[in-house]
Amino acid sequence: MKSEKKIAIIGLGYVGLPLAVEFGKIRSVIGFDINAKRIEELKGGRDHTLECSPQELSEATHLQYSCHPQDLLKAHIFVITVPTPVDQANRPDMTPLIRASETVGKVLKVGDIVIYESTVYPGATEEVCVPVLEKLSGLKFNQDFFCGYSPERINPGDKEHRLPTIKKVTSGSTLAVAEEVDQIYKEIITAGTHKASSIKVAEAAKVIENTQRDVNIALMNELSLIFHKLGIDTLEVLQAAGTKWNFLPFRPGLVGGHCIGVDPYYLTHKAQEVGYHPEVILAGRRINDSMASHVADETVKLMLRKGLPVLGGKVLVLGLTFKENCPDVRNTKVVDIIKALQGYNTQVDVYDPWIDLQEAEHEYGLKCLAEVPSAGQYAGIVLAVGHHQFIELGEEGIKAWGQPNAVLFDVKSILPLGAADGRL
Repeated sequence: MKSEKKIAIIGLGYVGLPLAVEFGKIRSVIGFDINAKRIEELKGGRDHTLECSPQELSEATHLQYSCHPQDLLKAHIFVITVPTPVDQANRPDMTPLIRASETVGKVLKVGDIVIYESTVYPGATEEVCVPVLEKLSGLKFNQDFFCGYSPERINPGDKEHRLPTIKKVTSGSTLAVAEEVDQIYKEIITAGTHKASSIKVAEAAKVIENTQRDVNIALMNELSLIFHKLGIDTLEVLQAAGTKWNFLPFRPGLVGGHCIGVDPYYLTHKAQEVGYHPEVILAGRRINDSMASHVADETVKLMLRKGLPVLGGKVLVLGLTFKENCPDVRNTKVVDIIKALQGYNTQVDVYDPWIDLQEAEHEYGLKCLAEVPSAGQYAGIVLAVGHHQFIELGEEGIKAWGQPNAVLFDVKSILPLGAADGRL
């Protein structure tokens, strides 16, 4: 076992837990979360996010879990991995980050290092978090304690690109601390690290990773809207264009989750603060946020064309998570499809074999189906998420849930051409 300083991971969600587990294999780690239920779950060897298997949890023999802040006094390196969402007006909500900084500030000691992994706008660590740490600890930044920033790159549900195999950007508030932070991560990151010249550079690098993807997907979504009006299948067009060596393989779709649909707002917030109004980024956000309504509208139009009942008609939405083959429902845009369909006074049932039913009800007020839907009862079916269970069912299995001549809209374009009445 390594003899280095004890590490505390603050926040044991999709980002924090894999980090705590990897470090916990080789050195002393405190995994801290304010959710006592989450701590008990992990102590029992289970992770409901499915990011870490029971075997992986058992391999972290130097990892201890706690929801008691006083246990953090034993640590000298703190890694904060809490969510950074946006509010109803799409403004950055720094509350979780500030609260975590307050928790750490109360136990901060001379010589300690606080590393942030949460996605923020350039400057947030030093402008928002450091003052909180100074106030709660009574210590002076870059004299008594230091900071680092190493943005998370976790991809929920991805079993190929795991934490150790994804190159890690690191940074520190001084040259010496930057080197120490870099060496700490090199202990677990087999893919290597990239040491940025400053915390701001590392923050900016993270926020543009997802902004770039968001804008590219927005372009595909806009092309999809155009091709729909031209009577051309978008996927066929993309497959044809994709035969060129430098054509980028982006696809249209819903853009939700805790990263791509959120991070651009952090960058645009800071841009506007310094007097620049972003146009391309915000235009992309508007397009991507409109796609759920487009799916609902097109489904209803198809139902009307077939003479199927809309008012009081039953529609089945398959999938609620923000992406395939993971239980993460944070900021899922499928909810917007459901609300839009309900706006037409349809009866919407939601079935997703991956979700926690209680979490879905708590987050969105949705009572999703606990069992497989009954056959032959839906006038419309929206295949919203490409879970492997739905892919394995195929066209015939999915259509079996519908009435004769029921409408099927394939949001993810996972069924063969012609199998669905509509798709993006």
